[in-house]
This record gives sequence, C-alpha cells and structure tokens, in this order.
Amino acid sequence: MEKLNQVLNRQQEQVRSNNAAEVKDDAIRQLVGFMIDEEEYAIPILSIQEIIKPIEYTRVPSVPDYVLGVFNMRGNVIPLIDLAKRFGLGSSKHTAHTRYIVLKGEEGNIGFVIDKLTEAIKIKESNIDQPPETLLKEKGMIDGIGKQENSILTILKVEALMKRDF
Repeated sequence: MEKLNQVLNRQQEQVRSNNAAEVKDDAIRQLVGFMIDEEEYAIPILSIQEIIKPIEYTRVPSVPDYVLGVFNMRGNVIPLIDLAKRFGLGSSKHTAHTRYIVLKGEEGNIGFVIDKLTEAIKIKESNIDQPPETLLKEKGMIDGIGKQENSILTILKVEALMKRDF
C-alpha cells in the first residue's frame, strides 16, 4: 500500500509539473516589431522608453562608426546608434518611416535608428526558439527566433544592445 501511494504521489507531481511547463509555454511575450533593411526584428515592449520621429543630433568624435552622435530629449542627452551599421548592414536610409526607438537601461537611455515600425506583437513562448549556435557567438545580441504564421522575426536582447562599448 505504501509503494502504491508513492507511485501515485509521483504521478501527481509529474502531472503538476507538466501543467506548469504547459503554462510556461503558453505565456505570452509582448514585443514591438521593426524593420532594419529587409529584416524584421523585435524587442520587449517594456524595455521601450518611447518611439519618436527623427530629430536633429550632434556628432561626437572618437566613437565607433555606428554611433551617430547624441540628441537632446527633454533635457537628457541620449546616444544615438544606427542599428543597421551595428549589425553590419550598411547605413540606415532615412525615409518618412524612419524612427528612433529609445530604450531604457540601468546606465541611461539609448536611442536606436530603425527603418520602420511594424506592429505590436504578442507571441507565445512556445513559438520562440533559441538562436542557432552559429548566431550565439556574434556578440550574443539575439534572444530568440519568433515563429509567426507567415514569417520569422529575430528577437533581440536589450541588455546586449544597451551594452556601451564606446
């Protein structure tokens, strides 16, 4: 009888842990999608301070070429990064759709130039895969690959984007 109770308890624990795993897989991640060149990327919505139309910025000497300069946003000086250049895709082409995404971080905010906003995205954790090993080595900027009905999107690590190497 004791052994039977142990087996039943183990089975109940397995059912509970399987249900917990299912709940985790069904958790929704809220992201904001955007385009750089012809590729769609996304970042967690809660990391965004705001999204603004391009404004004038000031160049800063002795910084990597992907750092365009700094701009003033309500009295705060914010560095501006060209994500296309940072990813080795050439310079961003400024159009009517170009925006600055200002991300909030522990060391302050940073603005990133994007070609175009796409949409707010809700994606299940079960639809997000780990990045392939070949992509892991490239500065670790990719958090995951999101699978949608007609496309995939690259989910970026905010901490890696915010890392200041300038």
